[in-house]
Amino acid sequence: MASYLITGTNTGIGRATATALAAKGGRVILAARSHEKTMPVVNELRSRFPNTEVDFLLIDLADLSSVKTAAASVLASGRPLDVLINNAGVAGSTGRTKDGFQLTFGTNHLGPFVLTEILLPLLSAAPQGRIVNVASEAHRGARAIDWEALRAFDKGLVKAYSVSKLMNILYAKELTRRLAGTRVTTYSLHPGVVASDIWRKLPAPIMAIGKLFMISNEKGAQTPVYCATSPELATVSGRYYDKSREKEPAALAKDENLARELYEWSDSAVTGVLGQGWRAARS
Repeated sequence: MASYLITGTNTGIGRATATALAAKGGRVILAARSHEKTMPVVNELRSRFPNTEVDFLLIDLADLSSVKTAAASVLASGRPLDVLINNAGVAGSTGRTKDGFQLTFGTNHLGPFVLTEILLPLLSAAPQGRIVNVASEAHRGARAIDWEALRAFDKGLVKAYSVSKLMNILYAKELTRRLAGTRVTTYSLHPGVVASDIWRKLPAPIMAIGKLFMISNEKGAQTPVYCATSPELATVSGRYYDKSREKEPAALAKDENLARELYEWSDSAVTGVLGQGWRAARS
């Protein structure tokens, strides 16, 4: 039975994804920043699926030290990990992360980057490790990556979200290149426009109207679950999916040079916060 780790699991797509995977058996780790809000979900899944091992992992993607600690605890457990689903995200958020990055960028890309990089040894040891990045069709609104703006806290909220989702796709593609020859495959996807809590920072009237045209969390979870479990994708890597079908992303999302630049910029930014050797976070 496979072992899954999913971020952002107390509500929305993450909760629906965790539920769908728990129904398959194995082990499901619900990673979220609130113990209080997530434990009721953990207990519900344990009750509904007694043959599935359901665990909680405390993580705050807007705090790189928290991400490092969480990933280190997974490594230290000595337990296998087959699939990492980078689902958690924010939209319409102002301000900065604990480490001084623009909040949307820091939460949607930099935190997942650290989590993924530290957990790569476990995923590489799996019979067929998978990394699933929940991106968005909003990536098509990004025209470039303004590196300086990643530390601009209140500027261009819609643009910041689009850029962060572009990064999710670029990172998956760059990982495919770097992991060539291994048993780890990567995927990025658009879950659909889902009535989830990712929109919680938007003004209430806009959110209420918008949700009338959105799909359910359960439908939004279908493509992440497909990428995480489908046997037909076992030898496919670096592709983008929508409605459980492969789809061409925007041209910018296929820019190999930009993908490398993003990886190197992210690595440098994290090193500036966590220090050299942060990937070997075993203590």
